[in-house]
Amino acid sequence: MASQSVTKVLSQDLESTLREDRVFPPPPEFAAAANIPSLEAYESLYARSIADPESFWAEAASELHWFEKWTKVLDWNLPNAKWFVDGKINLSYNCVDRHALSDRANKTAIIWEGEPYGSDGTSQIRKLTYAELHAEVQKFANALKSLGIKKGDRVAVYMGMTPELAIALLACARIGAIHSVIFGGFAANAIADRVNDSQCVAILTQDTSYRRGAQIQLKKTVDEALANTPSVQHVVVLKRSGAEVAMQQGRDHWWHDLVAKADPTCLAEPLDSEDPLYILYTSGTTGKPKGLVHTTGGYAVQTYLTTKYVFDLGNPNHPDDVYWCTADIGWVTGHSYVVYGPLQNGATVLMYEGAPNHPDFSRFWKIIDDHRVTIFYTAPTAIRAFIKWGNEHVEKHGLDSLRLLGTVGEPINPESWMWYRERVGQSRCPIVDTWWQTETGAIMIAPIPGAVPTKPGSATRPFFGIQPEVVTREGDPVPAGSGGLLVIRKPWPSMARTIYGDHERYQKTYWSDVPGCYFTGDGARKDADGYYWLMGRVDDVLNVSGHRLGTMEVESALVAHPKVAEAAVVGRPDDLKGQAVVAFVTLESAHNSAATTPEALAALKEELKKWVSKEIGSLARPEEIRFTDALPKTRSGKIMRRLLRELATHGTIQGDTTTLEDFQVIAKLRESEEG
Repeated sequence: MASQSVTKVLSQDLESTLREDRVFPPPPEFAAAANIPSLEAYESLYARSIADPESFWAEAASELHWFEKWTKVLDWNLPNAKWFVDGKINLSYNCVDRHALSDRANKTAIIWEGEPYGSDGTSQIRKLTYAELHAEVQKFANALKSLGIKKGDRVAVYMGMTPELAIALLACARIGAIHSVIFGGFAANAIADRVNDSQCVAILTQDTSYRRGAQIQLKKTVDEALANTPSVQHVVVLKRSGAEVAMQQGRDHWWHDLVAKADPTCLAEPLDSEDPLYILYTSGTTGKPKGLVHTTGGYAVQTYLTTKYVFDLGNPNHPDDVYWCTADIGWVTGHSYVVYGPLQNGATVLMYEGAPNHPDFSRFWKIIDDHRVTIFYTAPTAIRAFIKWGNEHVEKHGLDSLRLLGTVGEPINPESWMWYRERVGQSRCPIVDTWWQTETGAIMIAPIPGAVPTKPGSATRPFFGIQPEVVTREGDPVPAGSGGLLVIRKPWPSMARTIYGDHERYQKTYWSDVPGCYFTGDGARKDADGYYWLMGRVDDVLNVSGHRLGTMEVESALVAHPKVAEAAVVGRPDDLKGQAVVAFVTLESAHNSAATTPEALAALKEELKKWVSKEIGSLARPEEIRFTDALPKTRSGKIMRRLLRELATHGTIQGDTTTLEDFQVIAKLRESEEG
């Protein structure tokens, strides 16, 4: 059962693995200048936000621009929420106009670096001030209007990480068109599915994008999808290369041609707080993708405030911050923490187009030094890749501009957390390990960097106004230290309001499993200090001999072994145990499996099994360990454990692989399976 205590199952071994005794207070020099400078300040504000959440969120909302103020902060009828009822707001105005019409007009809003290097050894760089961004957004908003696109129309966006991608979102938000960003790595059938579900009238794309030195033909993929998307009337194409592009007259338009003819002034549309801002699709293990609908007012307020406090942005003590979130805008992290949250705070946002290992493993660290990045937000899978590539790539760069580090996407194992702190942050930068979801829209659990002491591997404490709890399947709280289901008790402003066209599915998926609560789908536990430890998705929590075991704990134990670079753990059916633990392991370069004898590999497998037994307990001992050169990941850096589960269970992979970054990884895994 979901209420089974993981901690009781693993007894003291789990405690020693997670090392809750390792506590890192905020560096005094950071705290002294932070937006929230102490634990006492955090706890006081958090207590107030829980005691009177409507007043708290109203105060936060008042920091933004509203055309008309709300008449009521919250209208709640589980599971239906309306925030800032009757308020009129525009998120494009709050991201751009509010700064462009102030003394921030000449401040850099976006720094963009392209992946390709020129013949002179330098990369392509563009900078847009808030005034320049304001001009570009207005012109493109009018370009959309010239095609007949209006408030409420759905517009698909299938682009690479260029400034025009951010401009496209802001232009849609300006006129009330609902954008639906489709990650630039999706195939044609995935585009068609999403476009058809929301009946998009237009697709914004580009001829090519760049990844690891190769040109990705985005327009060509869109053309394939268009054979099955009857609702699309217009395609707008950004020119990125000199390659020939097939353009259908009357339907296809060059971005630059439309902008050249567009009126330079486009006033922001006053939108109702509950008007939809965007639809973003998430894939499940089965069934069609879910189009989650986020609305305007509540999302604006919570992305603004979480960015301000979690990343210490908009801090008058650090007016020259350069903020870099490495996520692609095709995912929710890119929506909330590349575009909307940072720009509302008037930040300088760095965007990078390509891969972290092109042309070499030092690319990210060079970018940080070149642009004097102060805040760096990336995924645990990227951090584990950095570790695998070797410390020398980090150590040859100064990284002295950094003052804050962040992680997002999945739980980070303590050893990677420590490496990140010591090697990248040079033991002076706080780490904000953030937990949130596409469905939540904004960060829900994370340390406030100037206030909350951190523990490696823990997302720590809730954000203001958020009431998480760890419960049984019946909704009863579990004791401190015990594992259970992570739920949210009360509504929050940035929550998704529905699944597009299927509100019944929304209610069933998120509000039916645990009575009266939003069920996150994640397993977690809360320790005696009130810190939250995420154990991964519930379907990544294994049932071994009637006991629940978090895959995260086993992965952390494996990665703690000096010969292991990265690990992913899944379960496969077992007649005796119910589920058996299967671990896919990549080794440090010095212990590369291809250069090791079969006898040595067999010995290493046994060594790792014993290691896990020692670190956690015999219950967690892997039944099987498979060595691989790489793990299957999405372009956003998440390990696709579902594919590994299929391989471990059936020996084949039959599920959806459209989000996979490198298909050769699967081919090699299949070869090793057959071998």
